[in-house]
Amino acid sequence: MAFTESLQVEAAAPFNFDLTAQIFRNGDEQIRTFQDGIFRLILKLNDHLILAEVSSVGTTEQPKLAVQLRANNSLTSGDKQKAEEAVRFIFNLDFDLCSFYRNINGDRVMSGIAKQLYGLKNPTTPTVFESLVDSIIEQQISIKVAIALEEKLIKKFGERLDIGDETYFAFPTPQIIAVASVEEIQRVGLSRRKAEYIHGAAELIVAGKLDLEGLKSQENADEIVRKLDAVRGIGVWTAELTMLRGMQRLDMLPADDLGIRRVISTYYCGGKPINASEAREIALRWGRWKGLAAFYLIIAEIRGIAIKEK
Repeated sequence: MAFTESLQVEAAAPFNFDLTAQIFRNGDEQIRTFQDGIFRLILKLNDHLILAEVSSVGTTEQPKLAVQLRANNSLTSGDKQKAEEAVRFIFNLDFDLCSFYRNINGDRVMSGIAKQLYGLKNPTTPTVFESLVDSIIEQQISIKVAIALEEKLIKKFGERLDIGDETYFAFPTPQIIAVASVEEIQRVGLSRRKAEYIHGAAELIVAGKLDLEGLKSQENADEIVRKLDAVRGIGVWTAELTMLRGMQRLDMLPADDLGIRRVISTYYCGGKPINASEAREIALRWGRWKGLAAFYLIIAEIRGIAIKEK
């Protein structure tokens, strides 16, 4: 028997939910996906699994989300509150995009792209651990291959939720990964080293030696990078990517990322190869929203937006 609860969540305007959620449109239906206007994801809240189905019932200027929660146990008011907090975090609902738009007003390229992507916010992983694992997997391989490996990892180690005839999987917790062997992790298709890195990070978290969630409250970005860089297998690029996608640190620009350098070059340098220093120099014009601006460039490229610097 499935238990269902519903709630509505308001967001800071402007916010275009459908545009923001489009990045998940090709996701695995058993893990995380956006289809027919509904975003689906398994959340682990208060030690049990909940399927969250999120859709828009508002407009870009008056954004409001409808959230339906489904589980195999009765849902408490505490579950609903935690679910709302999770949805708010995942879609960065409290972020005021207007501050970003004002900052880039003098940048013809970025402001032109922003007009066509008006209301786009950058999604965040529910936990920092998920972002860290994804970033480790993505080291030196294509995003397409990385996503396939991430999905295999989730289905092998993630907790399972059966609702009706459908089966869903949650992202594995550090506790689950820590008790697995490196060989088991490697069998999803990862290299030996990446399996060791993921296992090692999970062990540090379980032992209380690495507080990823606690790092979200650290204001000094360099200090966060330093602490993450001290973990085996996590360099500056992995740390910056983890912060951008898992901590809502929109000031972070993983300039060593080839994909980010490519889109910056496409829109600002005529497509010629640029190095990390050149990418950071261009990003100075975006102020403290460097990571968000890079995300806009990535989505602009996906959608074929052609505004470029002359």
